[in-house]
Amino acid sequence: MIIETFPVGPLQCNCTILGDEAAGEAVVIDPGDDIGRIHRRLTELGLTLKQILITHAHIDHVGGALKLKRLTGAPILLNDNDLPQLKMMDMQAGWLGVATPETTAPDGALTDGLKVGLDAFPAEVLHTPGHTQGSVCLHFAPLNLLVAGDTLFARSIGRTDLPGGDYDQIMDSIESRLLVLPDETKVLPGHGPATTIGVERRSNPFLRGL
Repeated sequence: MIIETFPVGPLQCNCTILGDEAAGEAVVIDPGDDIGRIHRRLTELGLTLKQILITHAHIDHVGGALKLKRLTGAPILLNDNDLPQLKMMDMQAGWLGVATPETTAPDGALTDGLKVGLDAFPAEVLHTPGHTQGSVCLHFAPLNLLVAGDTLFARSIGRTDLPGGDYDQIMDSIESRLLVLPDETKVLPGHGPATTIGVERRSNPFLRGL
């Protein structure tokens, strides 16, 4: 098994490559930028990309997805509730003062409960609205791993002041979908360092009282 997470783009979004060496296959989660680097790494590892999984459609997470699809042929999967975010890509780019990336409609929907990932390392899609309406987390139960997007961070939570954000929703999503996972579950957030569910349950100031 290969799990590599590294920051990409000006907002340092965590992009994750998860690969099965035996099958020679991989998924990439949140290729927001630096697509040349991501593609080179897949080639170095000898992995064929099977899916491009997007936790939510903010520019720093989805901005490079179409480029990666064109290089690999892999389908892009995104929750349909974030299609309005794709249509706002020029506005999102304006907030950051960067060029608007070319995007496309996803090839499939990351609906709640859907099984995605690789045959040896499957993940369940957890719909966790609040940061955006289409935000999802990916729970790789066999690996005790949660790829959390911008829903949960080490000692913080995703911001809710952008279009589609809702504080009460994100708190409900964290309480009902994430804090029910085992304490030892490793959390890879969309930005910043990794953590665990147990650590966040005990020390995240936003989660006191949940």
